[in-house]
Amino acid sequence: MKTIVVLAVSIVLVSIFFCPMVMSAPSMPSDVQMVQPDPSLPKELSAFFGKWQSIPFPEAFFVIVEKIDEEKASLYVWAPMAETSGSSWMRREAKVVKEGRKYKLYYPGRWGNVEWTLKGEYLIFSGPQDSSRLKRVE
Repeated sequence: MKTIVVLAVSIVLVSIFFCPMVMSAPSMPSDVQMVQPDPSLPKELSAFFGKWQSIPFPEAFFVIVEKIDEEKASLYVWAPMAETSGSSWMRREAKVVKEGRKYKLYYPGRWGNVEWTLKGEYLIFSGPQDSSRLKRVE
């Protein structure tokens, strides 16, 4: 019983001390050029612009929509083990697609199509193997 208590306390302490390091945001790519959307762009489309972080946070997934217009969006995506052999920023050019009154960003990924949509205050990632919800960050 004493061993179980020591093990449980150890797990909690390790998560308290080491999770903040694991969960910290990666350094911004050096060549990010945030370009404010044109004021004439529909509000539903310009809402994609900005920096986003996955929730729950331990999943560590970040997206920067650095430029967007009615045809395409320039993105930086950071995800653990994403399409490369490690965690790193990947540049993506996404097509802007309008379906009804909603917009989505789309690009082909290594294992299938990747889509980004907005739902309320969240950016929703949908890929061939999983999905995630991201929240805007400063």
